[in-house]
Amino acid sequence: MEEKKETFTYTYSAREQEEIRKIREKYAPTAKEETAMERLRRLDGSAAKGATAVSLIVGILSTLILGIGMSCVMVWGNKLFIPGIVIGMIGIVGVIAAYPVYTRMVRRRRAKLAPEILRLTEELMK
Repeated sequence: MEEKKETFTYTYSAREQEEIRKIREKYAPTAKEETAMERLRRLDGSAAKGATAVSLIVGILSTLILGIGMSCVMVWGNKLFIPGIVIGMIGIVGVIAAYPVYTRMVRRRRAKLAPEILRLTEELMK
């Protein structure tokens, strides 16, 4: 009589399991609840996002205005020299103002978020 050998083999791959978990999370019907640490990280990161966008817009637009003023002076200097200087100065003021706009907006946003961040840090430190 023939002897039947039954064997069981199992292979575990941490990478595969992690990939499976990530794919499953994308299609899972229930929304994952945010932990206190995740919320703290998200709030801390959000303090500067809006300020960064606004200061970049101010800086880029001001640089373009400065460029227009320089073009007026260098290309059409015989007709637009004085207006070009005025336009360029407006651009310079805008470029200089970009960083103070950023710091002021971040300071306001942090002041607004401070109570929630302090509450979360107290909760996490216990």
